[in-house]
Amino acid sequence: MKALLAICLFVTASFTWAAEGGVPQGPAGVTVQGKVLKFRNIDNFTYILLNTDRGEIWAAVIKAPVKKGEIVTVENVIVMENFKSKALNQTFKQILFGKLGSAGASPNVSPAGSSSLGAAFSVNPRKNLETINAAPVDKAESENAMTVEQVVNKAAELKGKQVVVRGRVVKFNAEIMGKNWIHLQDGSGSADNGTNDILVTTASKANAGDIVTVTGVVNLDQDFGAGYAYKVLIEQATLQK
Repeated sequence: MKALLAICLFVTASFTWAAEGGVPQGPAGVTVQGKVLKFRNIDNFTYILLNTDRGEIWAAVIKAPVKKGEIVTVENVIVMENFKSKALNQTFKQILFGKLGSAGASPNVSPAGSSSLGAAFSVNPRKNLETINAAPVDKAESENAMTVEQVVNKAAELKGKQVVVRGRVVKFNAEIMGKNWIHLQDGSGSADNGTNDILVTTASKANAGDIVTVTGVVNLDQDFGAGYAYKVLIEQATLQK
Protein backbone atom coordinates (compact mmCIF):
# COMPACT_ATOMS: atom_id res chain seq x y z
CA MET A 1 0.00 0.00 0.00
CA LYS A 2 2.80 2.43 0.90
CA ALA A 3 4.65 1.64 -2.32
CA LEU A 4 1.45 2.27 -4.30
CA LEU A 5 1.01 5.62 -2.53
CA ALA A 6 4.56 6.63 -3.46
CA ILE A 7 3.87 5.81 -7.12
CA CYS A 8 0.64 7.81 -7.10
CA LEU A 9 2.41 10.78 -5.57
CA PHE A 10 5.13 10.49 -8.21
CA VAL A 11 2.60 10.54 -11.06
CA THR A 12 0.79 13.54 -9.56
CA ALA A 13 4.08 15.39 -9.01
CA SER A 14 5.20 14.62 -12.56
CA PHE A 15 2.26 16.47 -14.11
CA THR A 16 2.71 19.38 -11.72
CA TRP A 17 6.46 19.78 -12.22
CA ALA A 18 6.34 19.25 -15.98
CA ALA A 19 4.90 22.74 -16.34
CA GLU A 20 7.75 24.16 -14.28
CA GLY A 21 10.71 22.63 -16.07
CA GLY A 22 10.76 18.87 -16.26
CA VAL A 23 9.60 15.56 -14.90
CA PRO A 24 11.46 14.18 -11.85
CA GLN A 25 13.18 10.82 -12.17
CA GLY A 26 11.79 8.37 -9.67
CA PRO A 27 9.90 7.45 -7.62
CA ALA A 28 12.25 7.30 -4.66
CA GLY A 29 9.79 7.63 -1.77
CA VAL A 30 12.32 8.64 0.86
CA THR A 31 12.39 11.44 3.42
CA VAL A 32 14.98 14.19 3.85
CA GLN A 33 15.26 16.43 6.89
CA GLY A 34 17.12 19.71 7.22
CA LYS A 35 17.22 23.28 8.47
CA VAL A 36 15.78 25.99 6.24
CA LEU A 37 18.60 28.35 5.25
CA LYS A 38 16.50 30.31 2.77
CA PHE A 39 13.43 29.86 0.61
CA ARG A 40 11.58 31.40 -2.31
CA ASN A 41 7.89 31.18 -3.18
CA ILE A 42 7.41 31.20 -6.95
CA ASP A 43 3.92 30.78 -8.39
CA ASN A 44 2.68 27.44 -7.01
CA PHE A 45 6.05 26.25 -5.72
CA THR A 46 8.35 26.78 -2.74
CA TYR A 47 12.09 26.34 -3.29
CA ILE A 48 14.01 25.63 -0.06
CA LEU A 49 17.75 25.57 0.58
CA LEU A 50 18.23 22.91 3.27
CA ASN A 51 21.20 22.31 5.55
CA THR A 52 21.25 18.52 6.03
CA ASP A 53 23.71 16.16 7.68
CA ARG A 54 25.25 15.69 4.21
CA GLY A 55 25.54 19.36 3.39
CA GLU A 56 23.40 21.96 1.67
CA ILE A 57 20.94 21.05 -1.07
CA TRP A 58 17.91 22.62 -2.72
CA ALA A 59 14.48 21.08 -2.41
CA ALA A 60 11.20 22.03 -4.05
CA VAL A 61 7.66 21.38 -2.88
CA ILE A 62 4.17 22.44 -3.85
CA LYS A 63 3.76 25.89 -2.28
CA ALA A 64 3.83 25.60 1.51
CA PRO A 65 4.52 27.86 4.51
CA VAL A 66 8.09 27.64 5.81
CA LYS A 67 10.27 29.82 8.03
CA LYS A 68 13.99 30.46 7.93
CA GLY A 69 15.76 28.49 10.66
CA GLU A 70 13.08 25.86 11.21
CA ILE A 71 13.63 22.13 10.76
CA VAL A 72 11.48 20.63 8.02
CA THR A 73 11.12 17.30 6.28
CA VAL A 74 10.54 16.67 2.61
CA GLU A 75 8.67 13.41 2.08
CA ASN A 76 8.48 11.03 -0.91
CA VAL A 77 11.64 12.57 -2.31
CA ILE A 78 12.52 12.26 -5.98
CA VAL A 79 15.97 13.40 -7.14
CA MET A 80 16.49 15.34 -10.35
CA GLU A 81 19.77 16.33 -11.95
CA ASN A 82 20.41 19.54 -13.92
CA PHE A 83 16.86 20.81 -13.47
CA LYS A 84 16.09 24.19 -15.01
CA SER A 85 13.37 26.17 -13.27
CA LYS A 86 11.48 28.30 -15.77
CA ALA A 87 10.05 30.49 -13.01
CA LEU A 88 13.47 31.19 -11.44
CA ASN A 89 15.43 31.04 -14.70
CA GLN A 90 17.96 28.99 -12.78
CA THR A 91 19.48 25.54 -13.32
CA PHE A 92 20.00 23.34 -10.25
CA LYS A 93 22.76 20.75 -10.55
CA GLN A 94 20.76 18.59 -8.16
CA ILE A 95 17.38 19.20 -6.53
CA LEU A 96 14.98 17.16 -4.43
CA PHE A 97 11.26 17.17 -5.21
CA GLY A 98 8.65 16.09 -2.72
CA LYS A 99 5.92 16.96 -0.27
CA LEU A 100 6.53 19.07 2.82
CA GLY A 101 6.08 16.87 5.88
CA SER A 102 5.37 17.62 9.50
CA ALA A 103 7.91 19.86 11.24
CA GLY A 104 10.40 17.89 13.28
CA ALA A 105 9.41 14.54 11.82
CA SER A 106 12.20 11.97 11.75
CA PRO A 107 13.47 10.74 8.38
CA ASN A 108 12.35 7.11 8.20
CA VAL A 109 13.31 4.22 5.96
CA SER A 110 11.48 4.38 2.64
CA PRO A 111 8.82 1.89 1.50
CA ALA A 112 11.30 0.54 -1.04
CA GLY A 113 13.78 -0.19 1.75
CA SER A 114 16.21 2.58 0.83
CA SER A 115 18.16 4.44 3.45
CA SER A 116 16.30 7.73 3.87
CA LEU A 117 18.91 10.37 3.16
CA GLY A 118 21.72 8.31 1.75
CA ALA A 119 19.62 6.75 -1.00
CA ALA A 120 18.13 10.08 -2.01
CA PHE A 121 21.28 12.06 -2.68
CA SER A 122 24.88 12.56 -1.82
CA VAL A 123 26.49 15.98 -1.93
CA ASN A 124 29.80 14.24 -1.47
CA PRO A 125 29.82 10.46 -1.08
CA ARG A 126 33.02 10.57 1.02
CA LYS A 127 31.93 13.46 3.23
CA ASN A 128 30.95 12.83 6.84
CA LEU A 129 32.21 9.25 6.99
CA GLU A 130 32.31 8.16 10.59
CA THR A 131 35.73 7.90 12.20
CA ILE A 132 35.18 4.88 14.42
CA ASN A 133 38.81 4.29 15.26
CA ALA A 134 41.88 5.63 13.47
CA ALA A 135 44.11 2.71 14.56
CA PRO A 136 45.48 0.61 11.66
CA VAL A 137 44.02 -2.84 11.01
CA ASP A 138 46.31 -5.80 10.27
CA LYS A 139 46.20 -7.06 6.69
CA ALA A 140 44.35 -10.32 6.04
CA GLU A 141 46.35 -13.51 6.00
CA SER A 142 45.62 -14.54 2.43
CA GLU A 143 47.60 -14.96 -0.77
CA ASN A 144 45.74 -12.16 -2.56
CA ALA A 145 45.26 -9.96 0.51
CA MET A 146 45.74 -6.23 -0.03
CA THR A 147 45.30 -2.98 1.84
CA VAL A 148 42.66 -0.41 0.91
CA GLU A 149 45.35 1.87 -0.46
CA GLN A 150 46.81 -0.88 -2.63
CA VAL A 151 43.43 -1.69 -4.17
CA VAL A 152 42.73 1.95 -4.96
CA ASN A 153 46.19 2.59 -6.43
CA LYS A 154 46.25 -0.63 -8.47
CA ALA A 155 42.60 -0.47 -9.50
CA ALA A 156 43.21 -0.49 -13.25
CA GLU A 157 45.14 -3.77 -13.19
CA LEU A 158 42.79 -5.29 -10.59
CA LYS A 159 39.55 -4.69 -12.49
CA GLY A 160 37.52 -7.90 -12.63
CA LYS A 161 39.85 -9.69 -10.23
CA GLN A 162 39.07 -10.97 -6.76
CA VAL A 163 40.79 -9.33 -3.80
CA VAL A 164 40.78 -9.82 -0.05
CA VAL A 165 40.84 -6.76 2.21
CA ARG A 166 40.62 -6.64 5.99
CA GLY A 167 39.45 -3.39 7.51
CA ARG A 168 37.06 -1.51 9.75
CA VAL A 169 33.49 -0.71 8.73
CA VAL A 170 33.17 3.07 9.06
CA LYS A 171 29.75 3.35 7.44
CA PHE A 172 26.98 0.85 6.69
CA ASN A 173 23.80 1.44 4.66
CA ALA A 174 21.38 -1.45 4.28
CA GLU A 175 19.13 -2.45 1.40
CA ILE A 176 19.81 0.27 -1.15
CA MET A 177 19.09 -0.93 -4.70
CA GLY A 178 18.92 -4.50 -3.43
CA LYS A 179 22.30 -4.57 -1.70
CA ASN A 180 24.16 -3.39 1.40
CA TRP A 181 26.82 -0.67 1.15
CA ILE A 182 29.93 -0.54 3.31
CA HIS A 183 32.74 1.99 3.54
CA LEU A 184 35.89 0.15 4.61
CA GLN A 185 39.11 1.63 6.02
CA ASP A 186 42.24 -0.07 7.38
CA GLY A 187 44.50 2.85 8.30
CA SER A 188 46.31 2.85 4.96
CA GLY A 189 46.14 5.63 2.37
CA SER A 190 45.19 9.27 2.70
CA ALA A 191 41.87 11.08 2.92
CA ASP A 192 43.35 13.86 0.80
CA ASN A 193 43.49 11.71 -2.32
CA GLY A 194 40.76 9.22 -1.42
CA THR A 195 43.06 6.21 -1.01
CA ASN A 196 42.05 5.58 2.61
CA ASP A 197 38.48 4.41 1.98
CA ILE A 198 36.80 1.96 -0.38
CA LEU A 199 33.17 1.17 -1.05
CA VAL A 200 32.04 -2.44 -0.77
CA THR A 201 28.67 -3.82 -1.93
CA THR A 202 27.47 -7.05 -0.37
CA ALA A 203 24.47 -9.10 0.66
CA SER A 204 26.02 -9.52 4.12
CA LYS A 205 25.35 -7.26 7.08
CA ALA A 206 27.72 -5.46 9.43
CA ASN A 207 27.79 -2.67 11.97
CA ALA A 208 29.89 0.47 12.00
CA GLY A 209 33.01 -0.37 13.98
CA ASP A 210 33.15 -4.05 12.98
CA ILE A 211 36.47 -5.38 11.70
CA VAL A 212 35.76 -7.63 8.74
CA THR A 213 37.59 -9.47 5.98
CA VAL A 214 36.07 -8.67 2.61
CA THR A 215 36.39 -10.95 -0.43
CA GLY A 216 35.02 -9.49 -3.64
CA VAL A 217 35.62 -8.35 -7.21
CA VAL A 218 37.16 -4.98 -8.07
CA ASN A 219 35.16 -2.74 -10.40
CA LEU A 220 35.78 0.75 -11.76
CA ASP A 221 33.89 3.92 -12.67
CA GLN A 222 30.44 3.02 -11.42
CA ASP A 223 27.81 5.80 -11.41
CA PHE A 224 24.65 4.90 -9.52
CA GLY A 225 23.09 8.34 -10.02
CA ALA A 226 22.14 11.04 -7.49
CA GLY A 227 25.78 11.91 -6.94
CA TYR A 228 26.85 8.38 -6.06
CA ALA A 229 29.80 7.84 -8.42
CA TYR A 230 32.82 5.73 -7.50
CA LYS A 231 36.11 5.30 -9.34
CA VAL A 232 36.93 2.11 -7.42
CA LEU A 233 34.75 -0.32 -5.48
CA ILE A 234 34.58 -3.96 -4.46
CA GLU A 235 31.39 -5.72 -5.51
CA GLN A 236 29.60 -9.02 -4.83
CA ALA A 237 31.59 -9.26 -1.62
CA THR A 238 31.38 -11.78 1.19
CA LEU A 239 32.26 -10.77 4.75
CA GLN A 240 34.03 -12.68 7.46
CA LYS A 241 34.21 -11.24 10.97
